Amino acid sequence: MSRLPKLAVFDLDYTLWPFWVDTHVDPPFHRSSDGTVRDRRGQNIRLYPEVTEVLDRLQGLGVPAAAASRTGEIQGANQLLELFNLTRYFVHREIYPGSKVTHFGRLQQKTGVPFSQMIFFDDEKRNIVDVSQLGVTCIHIQNGMSLQTLTEGLEIFATAQTGP
Repeated sequence: MSRLPKLAVFDLDYTLWPFWVDTHVDPPFHRSSDGTVRDRRGQNIRLYPEVTEVLDRLQGLGVPAAAASRTGEIQGANQLLELFNLTRYFVHREIYPGSKVTHFGRLQQKTGVPFSQMIFFDDEKRNIVDVSQLGVTCIHIQNGMSLQTLTEGLEIFATAQTGP
C-alpha cells in the first residue's frame, strides 16, 4: 500500500463496540474476576471481534489512531477504552457531545495533520457527510469495525491520494 493516512480516526458506538455507551449499557464499568468487562448490572460488555487486530494492524503500519465520539457519557466511554486496553492505540481522544467537525478541528490543531491526510471510520451517515466536507476520507461502516473494512478504507484513501 503506497499511501497511508497520517491519522486514522474512529467513532466508538457501533464502530468499536456494538452499543451506545450512553443508552444501552449501565456505567460504571469494571473488569470482573473472569477477565470480562461488565457494567454496573453485571452485563457482559464486548468489542466487535476484530477491533484489537485492526488497531494492531494500523500500529504496525505506523499510522497513529484517534477516537472521536459525540457521546454524552464521556467518563463511561473513556473507562471502556481503558478497560479494553485501547488507550495505548489512541494518540488523542475527542469524546464529548457536539459536531464531529469540532472534534476534527481539534484533532487537526493537536496533531498538525491536514484533513486530507486523515481517514475516518463511523457508522452514522450524518457524521460521514459532515466530516467529508472537511476533506477527510470517510468510511461509512456497518456491523462494526473489521480488518476487511480497514483494508478497503486504506485502499480508498490511497486511491483518493493518487487520483483516478
